Amino acid sequence: MTDLLYSETEDDLRAAVRALLFDRADAQTLLGRIQTGDPYVPGLWKSLAGDMGAAGLLVPEKLGGQGASHREAAVVLEELGRAVTPAPYLTSAVVATETLLALDTESGPVAELLAGLASGRTVAVLAVPLSTAPGTVPDPSASPVTGVADAVVADVFLVPRADGLHAVPASDAVVEPRTPLDLTRPLAAVTTARATGTRLADAETATAAIRRGLLCGAGLLASEQLGLAEWCLEETVRHTRERYQFNRPVGSFQALKHRMAQLWLEVVNARAAARAAADALATGSPEAPLTVAVAQAYCSKVAVHAAEECVQLHGGIGMTWEHPAHLALKRAKSDQIALGSAGRHQDAIAALVDLPAPA
Repeated sequence: MTDLLYSETEDDLRAAVRALLFDRADAQTLLGRIQTGDPYVPGLWKSLAGDMGAAGLLVPEKLGGQGASHREAAVVLEELGRAVTPAPYLTSAVVATETLLALDTESGPVAELLAGLASGRTVAVLAVPLSTAPGTVPDPSASPVTGVADAVVADVFLVPRADGLHAVPASDAVVEPRTPLDLTRPLAAVTTARATGTRLADAETATAAIRRGLLCGAGLLASEQLGLAEWCLEETVRHTRERYQFNRPVGSFQALKHRMAQLWLEVVNARAAARAAADALATGSPEAPLTVAVAQAYCSKVAVHAAEECVQLHGGIGMTWEHPAHLALKRAKSDQIALGSAGRHQDAIAALVDLPAPA
């Protein structure tokens, strides 16, 4: 039977990541960074990815990684979601890393890239729009590729082309920042010259590898959404306990208690779905595509609902720039279309279980 409970190792990892983010990337620090136009906290990626070793969790030890699993990576993403942290973890340590692991890891360029990613020295980004869903074959003729997340901090782009997958140094690419809804996950348009880069795999192998990377990314994105929803619920409960009206905490009002109780049930269900997806990916379950689709179809909606309730139940302060609730809402809305919309994943579920979707 699948065990979805957190292990002692996962709890220790969570505590370490949470402590780091509390010390280096708290809400006020993040709000200040966003106002400068550069949300990435200096030195944070080195501490998280390199010093703590979080970037190499999915990379085998023989390739320089930690040899852990998707369950541990999911815990990291839960904490990054709670803090709405600007970091290229999902794009580099998950999607790009999984894509490379599906290639010939005995190949020199692939092994070298994986070693760099595992150590945190290198940030690699798959040059596809953030909205690309698992199972989608990217258009190799698209130029520029728009909506690429974390492109502004990438050292290497993994570029799908007609003849396969190429690794292109960021210095050989043109990166044009765009203004995203979620200012904590910058987007950009990326243009690469056809003659640049190192070919890593042929077209057929590249297609399968990209699908694996996107599937893993979508599955672990559910953990980020879970962490975000948990923070929104906890922060809302804390605020409604401390905020008084008519000499009573507003959280004692029956209408608000019902709303928070409903949200708690949704978060509990989201935790089960996200953990199931992470475990299916970790064990290589044949049901992983279905489990991931279920997790994304559910968790994306829960994260948005939790963030909306957080803003509304904070009253006037929830509508201000100074309170971080708006960051959570924007990340939730951005994640709602990242790596496939809920509707796209619902269609995938219908196809996987041979249940035609309603007309």
